[in-house]
Amino acid sequence: MNKNDLIASVASSAGLSKSDSTRAIESLLDAVTNSLKRDEKVSIVGFGNFSVSERKATTGRNPRTGEDVEISARKVVTFKSGQKLKEAVKTLSNDSE
Repeated sequence: MNKNDLIASVASSAGLSKSDSTRAIESLLDAVTNSLKRDEKVSIVGFGNFSVSERKATTGRNPRTGEDVEISARKVVTFKSGQKLKEAVKTLSNDSE
């Protein structure tokens, strides 16, 4: 599912126009992005938690040349799924067996 599919799905299930759904989805994504920029955790009960964590600087290896390459420290977004999402995915995998 891509962003346009998500907008169409929200429009259909919520009975909204596509333009209203687009504004809603864009607003949600902007709110999550802005909170993460401020280093705030975003919790959506049942779905999961988004947060920012620090990755330490490490030494990697260039696969072509075999040379050591310094990988600088950086911030990354992490996501931990909520219990309802885990159960929904687990149910799907059990149904296909």
